Amino acid sequence: MKKNHYKQFWKLGREEYNTQFFDINEDGNLMVKEGNYQYDVYELLKKYGSPLEVALPSILENRVRNLIDIFDAYIKLYGYKGKFYYHYAMKVNQNKAFVLPVVAEGGHFDVASVNELWIVKRMLEQQRFNPKIRVICNGPKTEQYIALIEELRAKGLTIIPIIEDYQELERLKSFKGETGIRLNMSIRVKSHWDKRFNRYGFREDEILKLGKIKNLSILHYHISSQIEKVDGLVAPFKRALYIYEKLREKNPNLDTIDIGGGAGVPYEKKGKFYSGKSAINRIVKTAKSYCEKKGIRHPNIIAEWGRYVAAPAQLTLYKVLTEKTVDEGGKRKWYVIDGSFMNDLLDTWALRQKWHVTPVNNMKTRKLQKVWFAGSSCDSDDKYTAGGSDISMPRLDDLENGENQYIAFYDTGAYQDPLASHHCLLSSPAKVLCQNGETRLVRRRETSEEVGKEFGW
Repeated sequence: MKKNHYKQFWKLGREEYNTQFFDINEDGNLMVKEGNYQYDVYELLKKYGSPLEVALPSILENRVRNLIDIFDAYIKLYGYKGKFYYHYAMKVNQNKAFVLPVVAEGGHFDVASVNELWIVKRMLEQQRFNPKIRVICNGPKTEQYIALIEELRAKGLTIIPIIEDYQELERLKSFKGETGIRLNMSIRVKSHWDKRFNRYGFREDEILKLGKIKNLSILHYHISSQIEKVDGLVAPFKRALYIYEKLREKNPNLDTIDIGGGAGVPYEKKGKFYSGKSAINRIVKTAKSYCEKKGIRHPNIIAEWGRYVAAPAQLTLYKVLTEKTVDEGGKRKWYVIDGSFMNDLLDTWALRQKWHVTPVNNMKTRKLQKVWFAGSSCDSDDKYTAGGSDISMPRLDDLENGENQYIAFYDTGAYQDPLASHHCLLSSPAKVLCQNGETRLVRRRETSEEVGKEFGW
């Protein structure tokens, strides 16, 4: 079988699936490409053990750079007069290995708590970034949160709190910097995590009755996450443009629309999923058309697409411990892994997330077994069955003596780390950073004593 056939079978090397950085070497092992550097994932596992998370900053940098470049290109193409700013939603992944590459490629920040803002303060004190960086503050504002916002604003940082409710509206009347306000639209879109009710922001009727809002510069909204169609990004933006137009009648300094997050990634690697380029084209074109028709100022555009840039930048790797038959027929096997979906990849259990999974080694074998995966906790929900579909993996009885079979879950860079837990007191995976052709352990695997200490033992 030709090499490209194996790549095609495992859906690697395909830009539309965000797997263009992955390949198979002559030994049948999964490879990650970083320019002319490359990493043998099987060798990483032999060096660092499993479970293991592999963070790939070069992919994150590529995603941020391309996102900004595409927005800027369409702004120029359409003669759009507003600017684009990318704000990384820090809640997606607060690890330093993810945050610093965003800064390196010109990204700004969106924080959602006082502790996330503390990270910005720490970076500023360490002179980690240009003080002209912009920070948007979402989420409910505790007094401690507001105090830190005011402190950083006094130090010259461009920091913009987004007003979520009437209490914050009143409290932030004394704030001396720019402010934003959040719009709670009734529009629903097709997405994996659509919610019927949204507790954040002001309804359209409420926001239009507010009149003059002190130092208002940003209209912000967030519809959903993992939006499945480009229309799900464009329709709310059209409505926001209308509200923007109305708010500017009493707030002439309003000059920006923050479209929030929502851009999805093709987790399952099947069918046709929209590209960032197609979505951005529609967004800029829609803004230009509306503003020209209404004769209003072209707003600056902010996007907080965290999942879009971060998800493809991490792999989560496990060793297969053993196999068991699923039913009496024995055609499908449970492959029991040395980690936990409920702990390490919580969306598997909480949101029925489907992942792309491939072997790490033995990728060129023709002898495949239909499997489901079971985690190492004692919980029956700690499993991954791909919604009931068959998952093809190398057969364990074909392994050479002493050889282990390893598997890779793709696109795990968004949300899984912040949501990780210690169900059954299982240790979190180690994390290794692959950057500039070198590897570095940035989080070692926890010992029993360390996990126990978190629970007071």
